[in-house]
Amino acid sequence: MNNFKTLDDYDFKGKRVLLRADLNVPAKNGVVTDTTRIDRVAPTIKELAEKGARVIVVSHFGRPDGKKVPEMSLKIVFDDLGKALGKDIPLAFVDDCIGEKVADEVAKMKDGEVLLLENLRFYAQEEDNDADFAKELAKNADIYVNDAFSTAHRAHASTEGAAKLLPNAAGRLMQEELEALNKALSTPERPVAAIVGGAKVSTKLDLLGNLITKVNVLIIGGGMANTFLYAKGVEIGNSLCEREMADNARAIMAKAEEIGCDIVLPSDFVVAKNLEDGANAKEVSAVPAEDMILDIGPESTKEVIKKLENCRTLIWNGPVGAFENKPFEKATFAIADAVAKLTKEGKLLSVAGGGDTVSALNKSGVEKDISYISAAGGAFLEWLEGKTLPGVHALEK
Repeated sequence: MNNFKTLDDYDFKGKRVLLRADLNVPAKNGVVTDTTRIDRVAPTIKELAEKGARVIVVSHFGRPDGKKVPEMSLKIVFDDLGKALGKDIPLAFVDDCIGEKVADEVAKMKDGEVLLLENLRFYAQEEDNDADFAKELAKNADIYVNDAFSTAHRAHASTEGAAKLLPNAAGRLMQEELEALNKALSTPERPVAAIVGGAKVSTKLDLLGNLITKVNVLIIGGGMANTFLYAKGVEIGNSLCEREMADNARAIMAKAEEIGCDIVLPSDFVVAKNLEDGANAKEVSAVPAEDMILDIGPESTKEVIKKLENCRTLIWNGPVGAFENKPFEKATFAIADAVAKLTKEGKLLSVAGGGDTVSALNKSGVEKDISYISAAGGAFLEWLEGKTLPGVHALEK
């Protein structure tokens, strides 16, 4: 049972819908280079249009800092959005997001039409969550729909302010994301495991602190594992390490032991002089002083997979090695293959998120076999940290 409304809760025929999308896509020389975010929001826009709504799409693009910057116009996504919606759904663009020009264009709309508004962040009031700006956005609509989970950790006028002024709902993408995350963290099938990788403990302290209270097994890899190993007195050679975080690492391990969360650290390693020295990489159980740990070793990989075979739910945030450089991708890819296999066999619910994790899963070719992959970076992380996301909270019944 969701504690937010969805598209199933309204009759949209003839209704003006303010849809918050995330169309902040990568672009180069005025051309979109990755349409993933457009493709993921298109089904919600299509469904609304097909139900007879007049869909007003708003989004930010880049960081124009409250100024009108022509190269950051949302016009850049117009053609790709049109392609994703298909030729049967009329799409228009207006070069503002509030004011008379917008009101005039909305007044001309017919059922089933879509209007894309200009970049919200051309106005500083958007990021300030200005009440008057939120009113200006909301006054052209009857219903508010948020389909941008990736911006839900921001209390902006379009994510929080406007949501409170109109009857609201989660779009299909937001609904899917919230249901997947709730299933993995709020009401999971146990035992639950989490894999947390990445370079720094300092950026994931809140995450680790929250996860040890929620999961049965916490697998730590990547550069941050070095800090935990160092805190335990293990020699890590010339590896990336936040030595000043050793006390924090020890506190996390002590708390985990106290509450019965099993922390798994690597016991063997793939090392080299540096990232570019892949040709001379070697597998070791004791790290030479001049070498760096750049991946977890084969025994550690086997141990991780064995742990996962006994779990029912997995949350994955961060690769376990420097997967962008050969041969330091082996452990991440082997674990990805095992997770995909367990998921396909119905033995594991797998939810993954964070830019590097998504990239690693795509590179390993298993992305279609993971239960849910979140494309939301900051929002996914804050959710895992146990924080209230303003954009989600605004939708709650």
